[in-house]
Amino acid sequence: MGRYDASTGREGEMEPGSAGRVLRNRLGIKRKNEIDQLEFEHLLTAQKLWLKRVNSHTSFTAQLLCQMHVDWLGSIYEWAGSYRNLELSKGGFQWPPARLVAQNMMHFEQNFLRRYTPCSSSDLKEASLQVAMVHAELLLVHPFLDGNGRLARWLADLMFLQVGYPFPDYRFAGAGSKKSRARYLAGVQQGYLQNYRFLADFFVEAVRRRL
Repeated sequence: MGRYDASTGREGEMEPGSAGRVLRNRLGIKRKNEIDQLEFEHLLTAQKLWLKRVNSHTSFTAQLLCQMHVDWLGSIYEWAGSYRNLELSKGGFQWPPARLVAQNMMHFEQNFLRRYTPCSSSDLKEASLQVAMVHAELLLVHPFLDGNGRLARWLADLMFLQVGYPFPDYRFAGAGSKKSRARYLAGVQQGYLQNYRFLADFFVEAVRRRL
């Protein structure tokens, strides 16, 4: 859902010749539409791989999330699966300092991943609340240089799958996508304040669109 503003450093360097639109990558890709398509294709491949690895008993950990990130982006970016070393901001919002990412991920694992994965509630509203808490807290840490939103939604998909629900239809494309994206982002922002209900309601509606 858009790139970040990152402080300077090799990790955040842009690919030479890309007009500052593409992060430095292993393949030397310079065109944004090309890198976006490649990331999308690799995400689909990684998601299929993890459908075979995750079951109703899988408890997610910080290490597993790093591995998911590697399996998705490892052939494209050197920093895939590694916690960011740069400060990130977007739209005037500054995420927590990079030096605290490892500590914050440990707290996230202990207080959210261990408590709410595997997702265990068969009630859609309760399951959506669990997913919303994990989702918002992961995005607040923002552990990676890029791909945090897509990884968090991928994790949400898997959590719903654990209790037998279909993947959410986020409606981020097509008719109504602008409104849906705005609701989602507002829910995430409320989640940063530990008000998870708005985001939970978004997930309820997104899952129901698939039912």
